[in-house]
Amino acid sequence: MPARDLHLDYSLVEDILTSFLRNEVQKFGFRSVAIGLSGGIDSAVVIELAVRAFGAGHVLGVMMPYRSSSPESLEHAELMVSRLGVRSEVVDISPAVDAFVRSVPEGDLLRRGNIMARTRMVYLYDISARDGRLIIGTSNKTELLLGYGTLFGDMASAVNPVGDLYKTQLRGLARYLGIPEPLIAKVPSADLWEGQSDEADLGFSYEDADSILYMMLEKRMDRQSILAEGVPAAFYDRVRKMVVSNQYKRMMPVIAKISGRTPGIDFRYARDWQEGIVRGS
Repeated sequence: MPARDLHLDYSLVEDILTSFLRNEVQKFGFRSVAIGLSGGIDSAVVIELAVRAFGAGHVLGVMMPYRSSSPESLEHAELMVSRLGVRSEVVDISPAVDAFVRSVPEGDLLRRGNIMARTRMVYLYDISARDGRLIIGTSNKTELLLGYGTLFGDMASAVNPVGDLYKTQLRGLARYLGIPEPLIAKVPSADLWEGQSDEADLGFSYEDADSILYMMLEKRMDRQSILAEGVPAAFYDRVRKMVVSNQYKRMMPVIAKISGRTPGIDFRYARDWQEGIVRGS
């Protein structure tokens, strides 16, 4: 699929996302936000957008390394802090993670990685409670569709400005925003263990995944049409299975229906109710 199909008007995207952040954060009654800074491109784009939306004085970047984290991740996170002039904190998650993983086999990297991701979110939400800051998410559309994230870990947030941008599009937005090239060019990694990378975990590149996902979702092409574009059948089937099987990660918990109006099923009014409407007056 030609790369131009995924291209966006990034000036318009910036306007939409900064307005989105201002509107959604203010709806909840917040004036400041906190963002987990991993040193990767996703969180770099999000904190850049947040500063453009609220100003540096209302944005906190939180770096949460583990003892085995790559020093480069912290360096790249600090590069964004220096670039934007935001407040920042460094929280060493090692003691808390170590208390959990004592009973987890060293070779069980998935469990250990999930513990790290959820520990980071525990710290981030504690900072939210401490400072009265809303947590801004950083998961992109490719990750959300494939289920490549930890439920109640890196996927947790109150507001997510980049969840409808494929990884390929997020890179384009990063270049438009002037994100430092080392963060754009680096191998994507959640930095959950030494040598870990997103694409090695997935077994394919983000570019290849985005091509299929774009045809499946945006163009609504069926299996036969996508295979006619030269996509291997096994690759298509694998990506589709990941999208379908990880639907639960993209939903609020499913609630058994007992009453006439059930949260998340037929009680789904907008969050920006007026108080009188909520009370039925």
